[in-house]
Amino acid sequence: MSGSPTRANAKPVKISDESILITGGAGFIGSHLVKALMAKNEVTVLDNFSSGKREHLAEHCSNPGFHLIEGDLLSPGDLEKALSSVDMVFHLAANPDVKLGAENTRVHLEQNVLATYSLLEAMRKSGVKRIAFTSTSTVYGEATVVPTPEDYGPLLPISLYGASKLACEALISSYCHTFDMQSWIYRFANIVGERGTHGVLVDFIRKLRNNPAELEILGSGRQKKSYLEVSDCVRAMLHCVEHSDRQINVFNVGTEDCIDVTGIADIVTRLMGLDGVRYRYTGGFDGRGWKGDVKVMQLSIERIKRLGWQPEGGSARAVEMAVKALLNG
Repeated sequence: MSGSPTRANAKPVKISDESILITGGAGFIGSHLVKALMAKNEVTVLDNFSSGKREHLAEHCSNPGFHLIEGDLLSPGDLEKALSSVDMVFHLAANPDVKLGAENTRVHLEQNVLATYSLLEAMRKSGVKRIAFTSTSTVYGEATVVPTPEDYGPLLPISLYGASKLACEALISSYCHTFDMQSWIYRFANIVGERGTHGVLVDFIRKLRNNPAELEILGSGRQKKSYLEVSDCVRAMLHCVEHSDRQINVFNVGTEDCIDVTGIADIVTRLMGLDGVRYRYTGGFDGRGWKGDVKVMQLSIERIKRLGWQPEGGSARAVEMAVKALLNG
């Protein structure tokens, strides 16, 4: 997919004075994207509020350029309404809980794969040709090349979540080629920041508030991954659309370093003003936090850097900014 040639009629898009649909716009990343796009565009959010929050969108509700539709991607009627007079779709709606797939094997099929298929079908019928999609680094599985570039393969995800996102990428690719659409696919590192609802930072803060003396750490604590602050993430998403012109544009989005779980625990305890916290490691599955947990993840971001984007800082900075925002939230 990442090697798709430039089309004669494909071109970078300046996102200004457009009508944009954001699926999952009341969620963590989605609500930050809404704020960024509202400055110069008309924005419609489609969200079923299964995890998104209305208060994330409250500041926009009085703006005549903002429209909120409480609906579901699996409802053709909701999609038809949401896609009316839309120029482009940012598709963020999904179930992002990687661990959940080991307990409920249908959740990522329904909320990620089938929801994406439903959206693409509705776009085809409505004549909407452009889609930006939030994928994930977990499509790479346990890559043997680190930092991992976009053309790494074969892609062998080890979680049902990663498999579902890879299936969504394949659907988007096939719809682009079959129905003359254009797409931007973002393979995210771990995105953290204000309004985050899940993941290691939220987990650690919750646990330490319940018991400031001890912190349970899933796995060995040596799992190493990249973390990117959410405002950097949104900036990258918009930059890719405005500066890349292939029919299918695939970009890793992350930082150029990583941090291990114990290092994250050190940052969280320090920013919470806690001393002498005892770390208790579960050992997990062969050192993993859970079945499907990738032990080492660092993305190559050379492709997006060539477009002129780079993160404001590294993973530790992203974690620190996110923890401060979550503690003040």
